[in-house]
Amino acid sequence: MRRIATLAGGTALVGAMGVAGWGAARAAVAAIERNPDPFPRDQLAREPEGDEVLIHRSDGTVIRAVVAGEGPTVVLANAYGAPLAEWNIVWDKLLDHGHRVIAFDPRGHGRSTIGSAGIGSESMAADDAAVLEHFEVRDGVLVGHSTGGFVAIRALVDHPELAGRLRGLVLCASWAGRILDGAPQNWLQIPLLQSGVMQQLVRTRTGRVLIGASTAGKHPSPAMIAVGCDMFLQQDHRPLLPILRAAMREDRYPRLAEITVPTVVMVGSADRATPPNHSRRLAAGVPGARLVTVPDAGHMLNWEAPDALVDVIGSFEKGPSLSAGG
Repeated sequence: MRRIATLAGGTALVGAMGVAGWGAARAAVAAIERNPDPFPRDQLAREPEGDEVLIHRSDGTVIRAVVAGEGPTVVLANAYGAPLAEWNIVWDKLLDHGHRVIAFDPRGHGRSTIGSAGIGSESMAADDAAVLEHFEVRDGVLVGHSTGGFVAIRALVDHPELAGRLRGLVLCASWAGRILDGAPQNWLQIPLLQSGVMQQLVRTRTGRVLIGASTAGKHPSPAMIAVGCDMFLQQDHRPLLPILRAAMREDRYPRLAEITVPTVVMVGSADRATPPNHSRRLAAGVPGARLVTVPDAGHMLNWEAPDALVDVIGSFEKGPSLSAGG
């Protein structure tokens, strides 16, 4: 069955591109595969090391979290379709900088389950609040990557008491809804994901590299593409589709002024999944927010720019004047 799906994906890709386009695509893949890898594949695939904790929610959901280290707390919230392993490089760097680090699989992701409340921004935002409460976070930094940032925004709007637990918020390659606005790549890729065609394409060599490279910046790493696509294929996307619909239909930009936590918005200048226009709107909407643009980086800032991300997290320890402003 896998072979049939792979052939179907390849046929769909060839049909979409045409013969000439297919040849150009194969040449592009060969060029990408010659790019250097900042991190080896086995390091990118490794799970963060720490104590595993299971958080039981009232609707039957079980949230799997990992915690390690001592010091100022950093809570890491994942992107759509990614397990907490996406934080492995940042995790090690934060531990080296003397932080207590917490990462968790959102409901339906990785090893976390889905209870009766299902998948959606409301239930996932409540899970964010539950994680902060379970670990008794005080004076922490919450980092939301992509959908993790979208959900974190709702968590702070729906649960304003969480502001008392945080010294900082990092919205990393993220948005406050309306994810299709100014993002042609999302208009193409989200329907392909919803239909299951993208999953078939990622099982082909050409589709895998080109789709993986579309999430990266100007210099895609073959190892990052390979591990990212492996994570994508390990995930059952069918139950997660409601959060994608929420990201398209919901709009929390008008409510950003309700966020009182000092905020830094990060984006790669070459991010096509959450283009910089979304980050500019976030930075303009959250009072006192600072915008950090990483040159030539794409959507995978957790792997493409881990040092820059760790520096932003550390800036909250140096006083509010460094975590606000333009």
